[in-house]
Order: sequence, then structure tokens, then C-alpha cells
Amino acid sequence: MDYRSFKASLQHDAPPPETSVYLQALWHEAKGNWDQAHATVQDLPDQTAAWIHAYLHRQEGDTWNADYWYRRAGKHRPALTLQEEWEQIARELLGR
Repeated sequence: MDYRSFKASLQHDAPPPETSVYLQALWHEAKGNWDQAHATVQDLPDQTAAWIHAYLHRQEGDTWNADYWYRRAGKHRPALTLQEEWEQIARELLGR
């Protein structure tokens, strides 16, 4: 799946079944379901989940919590818009 088809999948009622749990979280957030996105990644112990978790808390406006998760992800809060960061995460995950 490429970025274009992932974005197009937002027209459907569920994320594509072949997407990773990380992309599923981004999909739910893009559909306006922050709680589902958060629940999808909050208990995963890896850096990718921490990055998405950080993004979600940044999107929520909880900068302190976001910065904690960025540190766990080995990243810094980016100087990007939320949409730009969502795209950056999605493109990186789809390129793996």
C-alpha cells in the first residue's frame, strides 16, 4: 500500500485489513476517532508506538505528555503542523 491509497482508504468505514496497528491508529485519528487511535497504541512498548502516541497527545494539546512520548520514541517535537506530522509518520510507515 502506498500513501495515496492509504489516504483514499479514509473514505471507507474501516481501515484496510492489511495495515499495521500503527497505520490503523493513524487511520482512526484521521477519521476523528482520537480515543480509538490512542487505545490502539497506548500499550505498545516500541518506539514507533511512542511516536504515534506523542503525536496524538500533541494533537490533543497536551504538550508535556507529548514531549514525554517523543523522548520515549527517540525524537523531538517537530516544528511541523499536525497534518504535516501525520503525513510524515504515515509515509515513513508505508515506506518500511
